Amino acid sequence: MPLFSEIAHLIRKDISLEWRNRYAINGILLYTAASIFICYLSFQMGTAVGPIVWNALFWIIMLFTAMNAIAKSFFQESEQRHYYYYHITSPQGLIISKIGYNSLLMLILALLGYAFFSLILGNPVQDKALYFVILILSSIGFAGSLTMVSGIASRAGNNAVLMAILSFPVVLPMLLMIIKASKNAIDGLDRASSADEILVLLAINVIIITLSFLLFPYLWRS
Repeated sequence: MPLFSEIAHLIRKDISLEWRNRYAINGILLYTAASIFICYLSFQMGTAVGPIVWNALFWIIMLFTAMNAIAKSFFQESEQRHYYYYHITSPQGLIISKIGYNSLLMLILALLGYAFFSLILGNPVQDKALYFVILILSSIGFAGSLTMVSGIASRAGNNAVLMAILSFPVVLPMLLMIIKASKNAIDGLDRASSADEILVLLAINVIIITLSFLLFPYLWRS
C-alpha cells in the first residue's frame, strides 16, 4: 500500500476509535474547561488579568492539555495491537499518522481552549491572525514531539513518568518561542518582529517530524 494511502487509513482508524470511545476526549475537554474556570475564579475578585499573565496561563493550560491528549497515543494500545500493526503497516506510516491525527486533535483543543479562555477572561490579542498561526504551529510541534516521546515511553513499559522527563527538554525550547511570538501578537507589534520565532517554530516542527520518520523504525523493531 502506498505510504500516503496507509497514513490516511490509519488516521481514519484513529478518528473512528476516538469517536467510539468519546470518554477520553470528553475528559480532556473537561480538564481544559475546569482549568480555565479555576483561573477565572482566581482573578474575579476585582483583579484584571494582564496580557502577560493571560498569555502565560493560556500556554500552561495548553501544555498540560497536550500532555494528557497525546500521552495516550501509544499507551492506550495493547501489546497485541502493536504486534498486529507491526505486520500490516510500515513504521513510517504509523508514526506520521499518529503525528497527523494528534496535530488535528491538538488544533481543535487549542481553538476550543482559546475561544473559552477569551469568553471567560477576555481577549487581549490584537493580532489575531498571527496568534492563529502560532496556534497551528504549536499544535503540530506539541503533537510531533510528544507523540515520539510517547512511543519511546511505551517501549519502556508505558512509563508516564519517563514521558514527562523526556518531553521537558524537547518542549521547552519550542515553548519559549511560542510564548515570545504570542506575546508580540498580543501587543500588536509588527509581524516582522515575530519572524525569527515563527521560522524557529517551523524549523523545529520539520526537524521533529523528519527525525520521527527516520528513527521510529528502529524503535519499532526493538
